[in-house]
Amino acid sequence: MAGAAAEERRLATVVAGWQGRPVLVVGDAMLDEWRFAESERLCREAPAPVLTLRRRISAAGGAANTAVNVAALGGRAALVAPVGADVAGDELHDCLDRAGVWDRTVGHPGRPTPVKRRMLAGNQILLREDSGDPEDPLDDDGVARLLTALHCATEELRAVAAGQPPTLVVCDYGLGALPSAVRAWLVANRDRYATVALDAHDLADWRGLNPTVVTPSFAEATRLLARAAAGFNGGHRGAARGATAAHLHLDHLADPADGPSELVVGAAPGGAGEREPGSPHPTSGAPAAEHGGVAGPTGEPTPGEERVALTGDGLSVTGTGVTVNAAAGAGVDRAVLAESRLNELREHTGADVVAVTLDTEGAVVGGADGEPRRSHSTPVPASHAVGAGDAYLAAMTLALAAEASLPTAAQLAQLAATITVSDTGTCVCRREDLLDALGSGPEEAGRPTQVGAEELTAIVAEHRRAGRSIVFTNGCFDVLHPGHVRYLTQARALGDLLVVAVNSDGSVRRLKGPDRPVNPVEDRAALLAALECVDHVVVFEEDSPAKLIEAVRPDVYVKGGDYPPEMVPEAPLVRRLGGQVRTLGYVPDRSTSAIIDRIRSHPVVPPVGEGRPA
Repeated sequence: MAGAAAEERRLATVVAGWQGRPVLVVGDAMLDEWRFAESERLCREAPAPVLTLRRRISAAGGAANTAVNVAALGGRAALVAPVGADVAGDELHDCLDRAGVWDRTVGHPGRPTPVKRRMLAGNQILLREDSGDPEDPLDDDGVARLLTALHCATEELRAVAAGQPPTLVVCDYGLGALPSAVRAWLVANRDRYATVALDAHDLADWRGLNPTVVTPSFAEATRLLARAAAGFNGGHRGAARGATAAHLHLDHLADPADGPSELVVGAAPGGAGEREPGSPHPTSGAPAAEHGGVAGPTGEPTPGEERVALTGDGLSVTGTGVTVNAAAGAGVDRAVLAESRLNELREHTGADVVAVTLDTEGAVVGGADGEPRRSHSTPVPASHAVGAGDAYLAAMTLALAAEASLPTAAQLAQLAATITVSDTGTCVCRREDLLDALGSGPEEAGRPTQVGAEELTAIVAEHRRAGRSIVFTNGCFDVLHPGHVRYLTQARALGDLLVVAVNSDGSVRRLKGPDRPVNPVEDRAALLAALECVDHVVVFEEDSPAKLIEAVRPDVYVKGGDYPPEMVPEAPLVRRLGGQVRTLGYVPDRSTSAIIDRIRSHPVVPPVGEGRPA
């Protein structure tokens, strides 16, 4: 037990170490929409259920969900991606704002935001509707603006990291967000990023990137191996162990954009990988390689190359896919197969680390030492696992960026993915949930949210010893409104503990005038303490929170407003104490003063019997 506790503390230390790590996420952003319905009867026109919509949820998807997971796990995430100027795009922006992601997306009015809409009844997915045409390319202006956004976001993240290079995560799901010009820019600027993670449906498109880690699904890994094998001539490994027409194969039938693959057994096609050197490509017309027959995993996919053949001669690669022992039949162990190909996958991708994800079966991870590492997960319904790969990718990337060992990074990544799949919806792993799973969550049981200055100092010291970061903000919060809630939620996402300092009644009168506050400090503090995003509330009598700031020494000091951090009066003090200053805008037309003005301008209607006719 003591050893297990020590291991959990070691893992928690890594989680603490990646706090505030700057991460740029680029790729295909989409909106996940979940529609929960009930059905009690079939319609008369067809044997189909009649659905009554009860609830609708929108969430960030694809690259956007990876960015949300990075932020939720404690990193500082910025997202660069093309987003349509449409309702789905507006909802996606809101999702990013709520999660505290730096939204550096680029608007494209003529290009719709990709959406995946799922209709459920009894938590069972009945259908999914996808919108957003992946064949709709970015125009030249869109590509130019995307490249500008990439450069600016990279420099922005470098600036907040005191000049240190940020981490890069590439999420290429084939929806058109990463055309060749953008891929070329990222390859050419590889040295601007310390750690690079790649999650791509077609890994062959990213030769030259030399990522730190790639996280292909089993189907994506086998497709890359098949395409690499297709470049070998008849005298090489593929032909030597080529499949015959009598062999079985596992055919990947799912849409590549769907994520985890489903494989079924069928009859093997003829050898797609046995083209003679110089013969044309079946789809592109390009000749095969003539120098040793090695073309590598480039160009368009060939027919049948997503197939996995079952033969009797052990593990090998052919032009039609990856072959395994036929005696295994339908019980082929994908983990064993993946373990045997890790070195080749590293060679073909140029990655230091390859993590082949096996959806409900966990993952197989390999590094430069050639030692495969296996992790396991608990099987869950498919509706619970949407986006679990994004949580895995985010945790793996943060751990490697924090210089964790590969076994530690693999363990934390699998844990992050596993603890997110408890319910239906798009998976997001929060830092608090990960620490709780490690037995290292904040010890807040029985501790009041409203505290005095001395008690707050002791609480902050305890959290800091545990490696947690402190976010501090202050204000009058006279009439609590949605702008406040959104602002405080974004502030909470910047660290592990949010402390809200509230001006006393006397302090508010000196700042706002004799007719303020509208609500006494007891009520204002109680409402703030009831918010889930607020950890502790403290009241201060002075006009400035400087004394509290010196006592708390926050890692991040947050103020509301659209002005730059340099205009915040407390900024010099916070920076002198080693903290950083952030300003977050309020929701327009949601200020306390505007609400009070509207109330005062509303005509007073006397009750019946007091000058008002019945």
